[in-house]
Amino acid sequence: MPRSARRALLRSLVCCAAVAVSGAAWAQSGKTVRILVGFPAGGGTDAIARTLADRLKDELGATVVVENKPGAGGQLAAQALKASPPDGSTFFISHDHTITILPLVMKNPGFEPARDFVPVAGFASFVNAFALSPGTPAKSLDDYVGWVKGQGQGKGVVGVPAPASTPEFLVKVLGEKFKLDLTPAPYRGSAPMMGDMLGNQIAAGVGSVPDFIENHKAGRIRVVALGGAKRQPTLPDVPTLAELGVSGFEDLPYYGFFAPAGTPKAAIDQFSQALAKVITVPEVKERLTNLGLAVEFMSSQQLASRERDYAKSWTEIIRKSGFQPQ
Repeated sequence: MPRSARRALLRSLVCCAAVAVSGAAWAQSGKTVRILVGFPAGGGTDAIARTLADRLKDELGATVVVENKPGAGGQLAAQALKASPPDGSTFFISHDHTITILPLVMKNPGFEPARDFVPVAGFASFVNAFALSPGTPAKSLDDYVGWVKGQGQGKGVVGVPAPASTPEFLVKVLGEKFKLDLTPAPYRGSAPMMGDMLGNQIAAGVGSVPDFIENHKAGRIRVVALGGAKRQPTLPDVPTLAELGVSGFEDLPYYGFFAPAGTPKAAIDQFSQALAKVITVPEVKERLTNLGLAVEFMSSQQLASRERDYAKSWTEIIRKSGFQPQ
């Protein structure tokens, strides 16, 4: 065997051994792996995290706990990740808002993703949705526009799960498009927003499909428009925003896991490999799909590339909106 091939084989064996030792150490020491969630229990991200955690514990040979740190659109959880020891015991499940959008709309979010975090793996993409509360008489986005205009001066309030988020920008775009005076009402996550929607405290809300889909299927709310370039298999009768003349929301947000910078590559590789297996389990994939996710594994490098591309497109959207970082 050529020397270069022997060196490559040795590196591969060392890497595999490191991952195996890491997993064995987790199992033998009774180590606990934390998955940080930046939103309250009961929301879409929380449901996804708990679905994955239930299976990851077997693949990792460790206790896996979901730890909710709600507040500021995931900012508190991201700061907690930054402060966590880089020993492979703490991971952060996040969608685009915390990792990509927050650093673009805040002068000092308390973390810098490229410096403080390392992408571990991605597992899904999704779309955002515009939904109506049960007491709202409108049955479609056009109906809603007409209904708001008929309420006097075209004023309306739309819930969003976090301030300065993709849903908030969507509310502003819809207001401009349909000449409405729409005010986004930020919440501490989708769960409290959904509570107010179900109680008819607000007439409409914007959030991810996972936030809305179960209540939509149960007939408690109505999803009337979706982001993305094409209709979603889980909601085939709901038109896209593009179909309704609202452009700029075709790029799909993503879900992924991140770890503190400096986390050993062996721990990152093991978690990534475990996640890749878990999302192929039929029950897990079905559950995630039913929550409105398009399940797709992304390696650390692919997740980093996806984040960079998403940040680039949203930098332009935010610039055009005239929004100034706060």
